[in-house]
Amino acid sequence: QVQLVESGGGVVQPGGSLRLSCAASGFSFSTYAMSWYRQGPGKERELVALITSAGSSTNYADSVKGRFTISRDNAKTTLYLQMNRLKPEDTAVYYCRAAKTLAGREYEYWGQGTQVTVSS
Repeated sequence: QVQLVESGGGVVQPGGSLRLSCAASGFSFSTYAMSWYRQGPGKERELVALITSAGSSTNYADSVKGRFTISRDNAKTTLYLQMNRLKPEDTAVYYCRAAKTLAGREYEYWGQGTQVTVSS
């Protein structure tokens, strides 16, 4: 059974930090590219950051570059998102996603999400 379980969300003041985790099980984690998405109130879901299967390459949305860092531990089958200098506009539900394409077929899994609220 595939599971992606996010944790680490909460309420933080502007300028603060949070570290999100996404614990994966039930699939070959190290062969999947992993990413974090978010969906703010009244907004569409957007890509925040992506990391390749081996962790050798990352990519970030312009809005979080220099503040967020995505990383992974394949031995622990866990994905992370370190979020620094948080802003009110970072308020959203954050989701992790696993994806890969094999023999022309796309495999994709999503977590249930964790709420991040940035407010004074």
